[in-house]
Amino acid sequence: MAARRSSGAIQRKETLAGFLFVGPMLIGVTVLTLLPILATFGLSLADWNFIAGFDGLKWVGFDNFERLAKDAAFLKSLKNNAYFLLTVPAYLAVSMFLAIMIDKHVYLKSYFKVAYFMPYISSIVAVAIVWQVLFHPSAGPVNQLLMALGVENPPKWIADPKYALPSLMMITVWTAIGFNMIVYIAGLQSIPRDLYEAADIDGANAWVKFKSITFPQLSSTSFFLLVTGIISTFKVFDLIAILTKGGPLSSTSMIVWYLYDTAFVNLKIGYASSMAVVLFACVLLITLLQWASQKKWVNY
Repeated sequence: MAARRSSGAIQRKETLAGFLFVGPMLIGVTVLTLLPILATFGLSLADWNFIAGFDGLKWVGFDNFERLAKDAAFLKSLKNNAYFLLTVPAYLAVSMFLAIMIDKHVYLKSYFKVAYFMPYISSIVAVAIVWQVLFHPSAGPVNQLLMALGVENPPKWIADPKYALPSLMMITVWTAIGFNMIVYIAGLQSIPRDLYEAADIDGANAWVKFKSITFPQLSSTSFFLLVTGIISTFKVFDLIAILTKGGPLSSTSMIVWYLYDTAFVNLKIGYASSMAVVLFACVLLITLLQWASQKKWVNY
């Protein structure tokens, strides 16, 4: 009986110690994440300018969401976000190809890993400014090269509504390749060599080995990168803020940028909160669809 009491006391002490260790993190998550999420859902049902204080808070129900359905600028931002999703399969394909090349067919592997990873760890402000110079409509190196090759009217890139969003997509692909490539290399190194040796004995060529071994074995890695990549496309803000500020003609405005402009420039907190709820719903729906579809193509 005494032994049981002693064991129970030890367990209670261990539980208390565990809560003390995770307590600061739980407090931080609650104050900085959970409460703002709940506040966002509440404010999405209100019309509020925070400068006016809580006295200016007016509950409007679902009027904000009805306005969103008719807001051409918001629908344009949502469309741009959907278009921007194409960057994810683009850089996943390039990253996988580079990972296979570096892992099996390239000398100085460490050098290439660092070279491709540098854009990802570089300051996004510095990256944006460099690309702003490269994409200058008249004096930029990109257009200078195109004109030297005989292109009479090269694109104006971020200054042209037709090319501004594709330009941001190219920059995003360039910066994201390094991280995804490193993760793919780690996935490649975890594939059992016995599978390739058996394929060699059977006379399989490189394409058959990729289709039957490499790609299926990397499916869990691809799934992880696909989920995190799609979520990251809905959070694009820094490139837009530095390069285009949503222009020209709202061609690069996306949900997060329009939300920021509505909340902190036009001071419509309630309306911006309704956008945040829609953004949350979009990310949640896409993530659930991915989790539901993974059973058909992901091998663990």
